[in-house]
Amino acid sequence: MKVMKFGGTSVGSVESILSLKKIVEAEQEQVIVVVSALGGITDKLIATSQLALQGNETWKQEFDAMQQRHHDMVEAIISDTEKRTTLLATLDDLFEQLRSIYYGVFLIHDLSPKTQATIVSYGERLSSHIVATLIRGGQRFNSRNFIKTVRKQGKHTLDAELTNQLVKEAFSPVCCCSTATNKTVPVVPGFISRDRDTGETTNLGRGGSDYTAAIIAAAMDASVLEIWTDVDGFMTADPRVIKTAYTINELSYVEAMELCNFGAKVVYPPTIYPVCVKNIPIKVKNTFNPTHPGTLIKQKIENDHRLIKGISSIKGTTLITVTGLSMVGVIGVNRRIFSTLAENGISVFMVSQASSENSTSIGVRDEDAERAVEVLNVEFAKEIVTGAMFPMHAESGLATIAIVGENMKHTPGIAGKLFGTLGRSGISVIACAQGASETNISFVVDAKLLRKSLNVLHDSFFLSEYKVLNLFVCGIGTVGGNLLEQINSQYKQLKETRQLKLKVVGIASSKKAIFNRDGIDLRTYKEQLEQGGASNIQRLKEEIIGMNIFNSVFVDCTASADVAALYQDLLDHNISVVTANKIAASGPYPAYHKLKKTALQRGIKFLFETNVGAGLPIIGTINDLLASGDKILRIEAVLSGTLNFIFNTISSEVSFSETVRLAKEKGYSEPDPRIDLCGKDVIRKLVILTREAGYQVEQEDVEKHLFMPDSFFARQSGNAERFEGSIDDFWKNLPQLDADFEARRKVLESENKRWRFVAKMEGGKTSVSLEAVGQHHPFYGLEGSNNIVLLTTERYREYPMLIQGYGAGAGVTAAGVFANIMSIANI
Repeated sequence: MKVMKFGGTSVGSVESILSLKKIVEAEQEQVIVVVSALGGITDKLIATSQLALQGNETWKQEFDAMQQRHHDMVEAIISDTEKRTTLLATLDDLFEQLRSIYYGVFLIHDLSPKTQATIVSYGERLSSHIVATLIRGGQRFNSRNFIKTVRKQGKHTLDAELTNQLVKEAFSPVCCCSTATNKTVPVVPGFISRDRDTGETTNLGRGGSDYTAAIIAAAMDASVLEIWTDVDGFMTADPRVIKTAYTINELSYVEAMELCNFGAKVVYPPTIYPVCVKNIPIKVKNTFNPTHPGTLIKQKIENDHRLIKGISSIKGTTLITVTGLSMVGVIGVNRRIFSTLAENGISVFMVSQASSENSTSIGVRDEDAERAVEVLNVEFAKEIVTGAMFPMHAESGLATIAIVGENMKHTPGIAGKLFGTLGRSGISVIACAQGASETNISFVVDAKLLRKSLNVLHDSFFLSEYKVLNLFVCGIGTVGGNLLEQINSQYKQLKETRQLKLKVVGIASSKKAIFNRDGIDLRTYKEQLEQGGASNIQRLKEEIIGMNIFNSVFVDCTASADVAALYQDLLDHNISVVTANKIAASGPYPAYHKLKKTALQRGIKFLFETNVGAGLPIIGTINDLLASGDKILRIEAVLSGTLNFIFNTISSEVSFSETVRLAKEKGYSEPDPRIDLCGKDVIRKLVILTREAGYQVEQEDVEKHLFMPDSFFARQSGNAERFEGSIDDFWKNLPQLDADFEARRKVLESENKRWRFVAKMEGGKTSVSLEAVGQHHPFYGLEGSNNIVLLTTERYREYPMLIQGYGAGAGVTAAGVFANIMSIANI
């Protein structure tokens, strides 16, 4: 025999109640059905009683609307005329009783608890008549005849012994005598009960229909208790907040209780106790999706290896701190706190106490906060006056989160991982608590960080099927465009092989920007950008920081100083930065050092591998050498793929000016080749490598020996970043250098040498110059736009380490940026 409970949403519409009928009638074994009021009716009953109490005539319209809703339901689902007529008459009799009660409240302006309990009982009384008439073999049982309460300390509590006896007496004859061909299906109104002494109508509290079902299941030794609702079962987290949340297949009683107590409204918490004692499993199922297996709750879960089962949360938390020096070592302070709150009907769902005993923080709901502060201040009034204790301090605007799982017991590192994960995401924990059972770690955060907290924990503890990295990509030129194409092409493979989702949530060009926390379709991002809002630095900052999304990475594929200036703010908000933009890492040393230090302190990443050598692992190799205890003594490098291409291409047939134009056309050079030709780009790269090698250096410290007249690179007055002449003037004047370069090239050719623009660092001293290298030099055979780096270290002194490969091009640079992104995903 099983007990099936159907909630308000399961009887709240024509679709759902017909689904209920189909589900119940498909059962082969004996069942007892417990039903809630039609969805929303209990709230409506209470609201209407308040209108009547206030003398507001509109209670009549609200009452008529409730009656009409029940009439409409019956008309839609009961096709048999005789049954429909009988049922409507029964409902109307109940509504007339209810109307009389409301009218009395309206006349005398009084609403006692007894009257209120009677009013709210009508929801289940009405719905149970409808369901009993609808389903084949349905027979209504009045739960007030066997669910009995007793008044204790001003509250109605279950008289378990008497109730169990009466439940058995009520249902044993039915369950014994029913047959497959002539089966009686008892239908019971949930929630409502009767005082054993006075006979007055009482109730089991909000969610009491679940409790009714559990009481009957326990008394009748049911094989299972099924809770039918509007969700597929317990979810790993709130699906409205976490899109990747999924149904938990199995939970232990303890895990289910913990999740219920902290906001998972799938099952009413007291429901679990009666069936837990009898070791009766609970199955949570979806009336709207009955084929889904749902969640099974039982004593012990076999082959369960997940440490964390679910994450639950309570919004609207206020933290009240009771503090004072007189609390230290004094017995009875906590008793006074909790007794005072209990006497005033205030529930505490979390307690955190300092080991010094001088403060205790308690979590209450916002609606109870003002009253809690008031009664505690009264309770400790004498101590507050003498200064032995301080007035109560209440902090609102908070949320409480709980991670739940029985496998956390005796597993080291869970709390460390929890707080480390939150810290790396810039989330501060205001208070925390963990019981000795180790099945629940609860903590309080700023309510504004609730969504971010839930997402990062869900992802970190592998409750999500995939790890998610949220990317903001700035710049959609050759590098940025290639990067977005690579991400799009690799998306499916990364999901399948790495369980990784790279979700682009923001894209910005120089003119337009789009943001979507659910992700942007990269197949159509260009079209979406055309419809996007204006792109400017202030909007970028506000949108990225304001989105407050977990596992965020800002990807800079521009050469903009304004964009680079955003890095510090982003890192301060725990947003990792991956950049192909050299400006920040080669700018003033204090700013560079602060960026590195911030990333280190916050446990996030500031990565710029592609600043030097495009996709070559140069910076990463230097970092690895230093981390392993080596020391960089000397760096010799050809760091400009553009210049290497130019000096490899120049010949008797191709002039110097033509090679520069070719470099731009092939995408090797900057849009303005003067940035490459003036050595600025190589100087920036050398400064970055020198800094990463452990030396403090500025661009102005680099000794420069250039190969073109300074007149080509004259800067605007007051703006060292802008050239004085136009780009058109540059192209017009460049051929003037061809004859000189050709003459020098012939000499070079006769000596069997080649030009290389070499960057050097030795002991912190830096220089760049155009050098002629012979055929035995490692740089001689460097082809095309390749880069080469020789690292002389204490370990690699006799035979320097050589790194060589493509050092320019949008594809390899984008791939290097992609690799940096992947390194963050693998943290």
